[in-house]
Amino acid sequence: MASVSKTDDLNAKNIQNKNLGNSTPRAELYKQLKQRENHWWQARHHLIRLQERQMFWFGDNSFMMWLLWQLVSYVVVATVLMLLSRLFSISLPLWQYVALFVLQTLIFIIMLAFKGRLANNLQRRINEQEVLREEALNEMIILADDSLYLDVHAKAPISLQALYEHYDAKFHLSSLQCLLKKEVDAGRLLLGEQQVEANILPPDLADDELNAHANEMIYRSIL
Repeated sequence: MASVSKTDDLNAKNIQNKNLGNSTPRAELYKQLKQRENHWWQARHHLIRLQERQMFWFGDNSFMMWLLWQLVSYVVVATVLMLLSRLFSISLPLWQYVALFVLQTLIFIIMLAFKGRLANNLQRRINEQEVLREEALNEMIILADDSLYLDVHAKAPISLQALYEHYDAKFHLSSLQCLLKKEVDAGRLLLGEQQVEANILPPDLADDELNAHANEMIYRSIL
């Protein structure tokens, strides 16, 4: 994901400078907006996956989970050894079985000893993804100022579903909702009673959740 941000020659500052004076054609703005939406979507998806991994391996009950997986590894190794013995008629002495399971246990103890370091490394990756997500979102907002927001205020009142169809489903519902939320927070748009907090959901689930309420989410301009 870091490479995605670095290879893109337009960061938030460059975008803002290029859009001053509305010198950039509207079609080009939407093209750039779609690119930033893809970056935001990918960063958000990776961020949620990392957060789920953090909760699974380093959450409140993570020690019990580690023990469970260690027991599972014992069973898997024992099953593999038994199958190999039957297929190739191999008979290992008892001390070799014991040595193998002792080695597994040592590896498990070493991993537990480095658990804090592994957790810190995962947290660092989460922080990086959060930065990438915020950078992509900020770039989307800058581009939307001279494109999408103008359309929304011109067509308001408009539902999230109508806006989604207006752009021929080129943008995700969750992306549109996230951008419009910034206008609502800034006091330039009003949203009716129907509000869906889909930003905490994984991207695909967020779109599914919004799809059921998009027609009821009406945005009204106060400009």
